[in-house]
Amino acid sequence: MSKATFAIIAGVSAATGAAATAAIYSLRKETPTPTTVTTTTTAVSPSRTGQPVPIPSPPTITKALAPAPVDPNGLFQYGFPGPIADLRPAASLTSSFDRRTRNPFWVAEHITPQSLSTHNADRKHSVFTEDDSIPPKFRAKLKDYFRSGYDRGHQVPAADAKWSQEAMDDTFLLSNMCPQVGDGFNRDYWAHFEDFCRRLTGKYPSVRIVTGPLYLPKREADGKWRVSYEVVGNPPNVAVPTHFYKVIFAEDGSVGGNVALGAFVLPNAVIANDKPLQDFEVPLEAVERASGLEFAEKLPEVRRKRLCQEVTCSILVKDYKQRQKSFAADQSRTPSPSR
Repeated sequence: MSKATFAIIAGVSAATGAAATAAIYSLRKETPTPTTVTTTTTAVSPSRTGQPVPIPSPPTITKALAPAPVDPNGLFQYGFPGPIADLRPAASLTSSFDRRTRNPFWVAEHITPQSLSTHNADRKHSVFTEDDSIPPKFRAKLKDYFRSGYDRGHQVPAADAKWSQEAMDDTFLLSNMCPQVGDGFNRDYWAHFEDFCRRLTGKYPSVRIVTGPLYLPKREADGKWRVSYEVVGNPPNVAVPTHFYKVIFAEDGSVGGNVALGAFVLPNAVIANDKPLQDFEVPLEAVERASGLEFAEKLPEVRRKRLCQEVTCSILVKDYKQRQKSFAADQSRTPSPSR
């Protein structure tokens, strides 16, 4: 892991860990409510037979609780305020949308050797589209990316959904996009990283990938950590992530079999193609702490393997820019199309 990535992730982890520790400690200091135990006393008095005669206890009087003077839930008659995550299941992906940032929380996909070898779609027939399932005031809009300086970066790449034109079209909705740096990232290192994920199907019959944005703190000159990110659009509408993550589940194909797990965090910035991919590997818990999400809660430790110990985590440099020349018409709306 690079020192910069480690420092950022460590900062997030430390802040979250401190909060969790404080919460646990406060719970331990709470005084338990005393439990009142009612006992029945048996008085012994002589009877004609010489046996003790029990004296019955007085009846227990239960005090009726007074009705609450307020009803906070009455607010719900006007609607539930949220938070609401717009869950979108589609043929090629499932996503959860963050209405505050106008970016997805996460997007999950599944690739196999068969799905990648089936070519029934052409991205020339796909167009970037706003997601009508999200209310207009919360969705990302095409005009937000116009002259923004950022690509519309696929979280699930179109190249992973060639098995169906409908499946590929699903990847072009803006709910599957985030603003990404173009040259040096979206059209370069990030594209090579996506290719690395596809190449995993040469060893694993089933590969599941979760991708999403992060907004990580940065230590400033005064020594304090702050979260700062750009917002594009007019008026400002879509947040520009500082980083992106991928969590990879490479399955061996057997029921209850081993799963090679890999978690990576990359900055939304120019990355030299000679940078080792393994420099961006982080513990899964670091991504979970930074994102507020959990990815493998129900996967037993005994089934987990470390992906970069099972395979060589490295990229192959390919020229993706040439493939994008066919999208010249689309370049009039944005600096460059994303993959």
